[in-house]
Amino acid sequence: VDSGFHFQPFPTKTGIYLMQEGNEEPFNIRLHLAKDILTIQEQDVICVSGEPFYSSERTVTIRRQTIGGFGLSIKGGAEHKIPVVISKISKEQKAELSGLLFIGDAGNLQINKQINCNFQVQVLRNAGEEVTLTVSFLKKTPAFLKLPLCEDCICIPSDQSSGTSSPLCDSGLHLNYHPNNTDTLSCSSWPTSPGLRWEKRWVDLRLIPLLHSRLSQHIPGSDVCRKNAFQVIAVDGVCSGVIQFPSVEDCLEWLQAIASNISSLTKHNVKKINRNFPVNQQIMYMGWVDEKEQDSVQDRMYSPKFLALRGSSLFKFTAPPVTTWDWTRAEKSFTVYEIMCKILKDSDLLDKRRHCFSVQTETGEDMFFSVELECELLIWEKAFQMATFLEVERIQCKTYACIMESHLMGLTVDFSMGFVCFDAASKVVLWRYKFSQLKGSSDDGKSKIKFLFQNQESKSIEAKELEFSNLFAVLHCIHAFFAAKVACLDPVFVESQGTATNSGIPSLSNVSCNSQTPKLKYNT
Repeated sequence: VDSGFHFQPFPTKTGIYLMQEGNEEPFNIRLHLAKDILTIQEQDVICVSGEPFYSSERTVTIRRQTIGGFGLSIKGGAEHKIPVVISKISKEQKAELSGLLFIGDAGNLQINKQINCNFQVQVLRNAGEEVTLTVSFLKKTPAFLKLPLCEDCICIPSDQSSGTSSPLCDSGLHLNYHPNNTDTLSCSSWPTSPGLRWEKRWVDLRLIPLLHSRLSQHIPGSDVCRKNAFQVIAVDGVCSGVIQFPSVEDCLEWLQAIASNISSLTKHNVKKINRNFPVNQQIMYMGWVDEKEQDSVQDRMYSPKFLALRGSSLFKFTAPPVTTWDWTRAEKSFTVYEIMCKILKDSDLLDKRRHCFSVQTETGEDMFFSVELECELLIWEKAFQMATFLEVERIQCKTYACIMESHLMGLTVDFSMGFVCFDAASKVVLWRYKFSQLKGSSDDGKSKIKFLFQNQESKSIEAKELEFSNLFAVLHCIHAFFAAKVACLDPVFVESQGTATNSGIPSLSNVSCNSQTPKLKYNT
């Protein structure tokens, strides 16, 4: 069964970026995007042979060489209110040969059991011929420190990654006692000490399953969009944290790739679910949106909602429906041909949120939603139009009770015949007009609709005023029938209708987050 969602094959990507959680400083992470999961990795020092210590904390004893000293450099210190961090390890010196020290080692740096950071430099210089260091790898290295990264144990010299004029630049303590030493790092094979070998590697920090995950570029609950950053929230609430990208292009590329994978997974999931539903109950759309709160406070303007178009109904959930029982527990549901969807133009936007649409319900209430990407807005619009068309095509006619000149009547909107008004008691038809004969209409916003029909023979305009208890439902239904009529005359829509449906669900035009597909032409 074709759900109507078409995306490019699952993109895969890998890249190194920054992540921030809470009030902590950003730290380096590596992202890997696969078909159904986003893996977030961080650097850590792990024991790859022998029995590891109780943690990644290592105690290392090294002796000073006659030429070269200890062979390491440090940055930071208590005077700068940051940990002391090993910033450089010289090639073939004692620090490197130990196999237990790495660029980025910091934390509670103990030197011969002395931990007063204000005197670290002096302690090291006066440590004698042998020094014992207790170190641990600083995973969340502050971004401004700009320590080098290791990719599969291939290190970059710290001189290449440092380029900051902040007080966190190299402390000047090169413990090799050789002012002309220009050795660079060589990590092609870390020497091992007896029984233990440690390596700096990328390890999994968080796994985000993508099915029914949602993306958010905005500060939670607000209309403020983060700069070149977003987070991914899994259906079980696990959050990636705020992932920061160096440019707008990088951020958009990752957003599109992740959104494409999420939507492709949704498409496959919808196909499986639809096997258990009859043709008139097929799912046309499922996805996350942010709804603007009706009585919003300043710090909570939006809340995440999950929308689904299934059969004749639009469902609004607080979480994706997983079981059949979940469909009965929707927060709200609406009949698709009795509501009106409008894509908001820039001049219609309520705040800084972009990619927004409104839904006016059968009671006249307006609900406002936003999505993260323009392609998601296009997918929603096409799915809503298709769901409305299919339901109008299925029911063919809809009758509403009304009052005309103090008499109880019935108005039938018929897909083939047009408008038919009849006496509720006797069922006698009082008048009948085709859709093409409707030349205008107006309403008072409360209960009355005035129709202006053209008499086919005399060409004169005949006015008919009816009163309804459910004005907005009637107006939206008439609009839906007119839109379906127009759609049947649209060659683009007719072609898309013809591609599909042994199963009853038409296939929409291909939609990709990396391309812009023209909108259907039957908007009215």
